Amino acid sequence: MSLRAILDRFYLLCAWAAAVAIASIFVLMLVQSVGRELGLQVRGADDIAAWLCAASAFLGLAHTLQAGEMVRVGLWIDRLGPVWQRRVEIGVLIIASTFTGWATWAVADFVRQSREFNELTQGLIIVPVWIPQLSVVVGIGALFIALVDELVWVLAGHVPRYRQAAADRAARGEFGESA
Repeated sequence: MSLRAILDRFYLLCAWAAAVAIASIFVLMLVQSVGRELGLQVRGADDIAAWLCAASAFLGLAHTLQAGEMVRVGLWIDRLGPVWQRRVEIGVLIIASTFTGWATWAVADFVRQSREFNELTQGLIIVPVWIPQLSVVVGIGALFIALVDELVWVLAGHVPRYRQAAADRAARGEFGESA
């Protein structure tokens, strides 16, 4: 299996994990609503929903970038010539990769400290806080990998995959927010 296939599967796996987190929030809220009508309380549902919300937000980032659905400012870049478009694209990818790499390191260090100090959650469900925080590290780490992946792709002379994905959607007549 090629590195490209491994990375694409990793991004897709993270997206599926984000989707499962969103579906789990739905199920949890549904159970909580039905339980309320039956006089039953779902203890810790708010805590679990918050953890799942964070997981869904971060785990979907890499796939969102690769699919061209990430919010970006293309109006200005689109007005530039091809040479300047490529230069600006590379510059932006370098800045984004650098920042996201630092953020991955900082969040991973934060989670490491939480584990080292045996920090526990303070809600109704007491678990080591690093467990729900782990999804943030994986999600932002996946975004870092996707940005570096995209930077290498563009440096090799290719059109950014997120631009190509948006152009493909436009060619199919899908004129949504990102097209």
